[in-house]
Amino acid sequence: MNSVVDVRVPGSQSGGSFRVGSHAGPDGARTKIVVISMADATERRARFADRARGSDLAWQFVPAMTSLHPTLSYAEEAAIVAKGRPLHGGELGCYSSHYAAWESLQADDFDQCVVLEDDVIVDWTFLKKMVETDFAAMGIDYLRLYYKWPARHAILKENFIERARSIVELLGTAYGTQGYLITKAGARILLDHCRVVKRPVDDEMDRSWAHGLRNLAVFPFPIIEESSQTIIGNARFETFEVPKHLRFKRFLARRTERWRLRVARAVRRFQRFQARRQARI
Repeated sequence: MNSVVDVRVPGSQSGGSFRVGSHAGPDGARTKIVVISMADATERRARFADRARGSDLAWQFVPAMTSLHPTLSYAEEAAIVAKGRPLHGGELGCYSSHYAAWESLQADDFDQCVVLEDDVIVDWTFLKKMVETDFAAMGIDYLRLYYKWPARHAILKENFIERARSIVELLGTAYGTQGYLITKAGARILLDHCRVVKRPVDDEMDRSWAHGLRNLAVFPFPIIEESSQTIIGNARFETFEVPKHLRFKRFLARRTERWRLRVARAVRRFQRFQARRQARI
């Protein structure tokens, strides 16, 4: 049985298918694994399935959405103020696909879910150890398996599940939704917070200072992103000029976001200091 180590910090909040099934670990948590994939992404699905062939873990392709989820609302001007540009169709589809995965977890009998995108290469041996662990019992409701930007971080737990793996807390934007584990409680927080779309989904998930769900990750990563063409497209990287009537609002939004991030970092440092001090008593 995997040992359960509480990493909670005082003051924190808690389509097509292939080998569908669930996993109940020794700690009792029931886990499902879903792989978000475009319904017509035949080659990507084949590559993912071929790499997973040696694992005995059950997993399921779920069709990626191509339009805005009916529960969500999106206003272009609000996105320009928050992000500095409108969101593109692929970004809205990606946002909606992950939102649908959280909704599905809320509606079924599983305790936690591993959400993967179809362009990742998975360490299935480590993932099997993860799905046998009750993360809610550890005080972890969201755990990233990969991120794209070397964000500022703090190590919370060394030798996590196995030697040389750590849990780190990311203290800024790290980007990417290639893979993560989320519990029912974590999904509920994001469902409530993310109903109004103002940013790409990874930007919104990174904003722990806004929704209260800690931005934790496993390091070294148990998955990596393969080199392939993104289905979201590259139009989002093109220069966008903020309309004149929104420039002041955009300026205030950026300044406010930076201030909130600095405050959140200071609070987390103080909480970790308190936790270390209590551990010595």
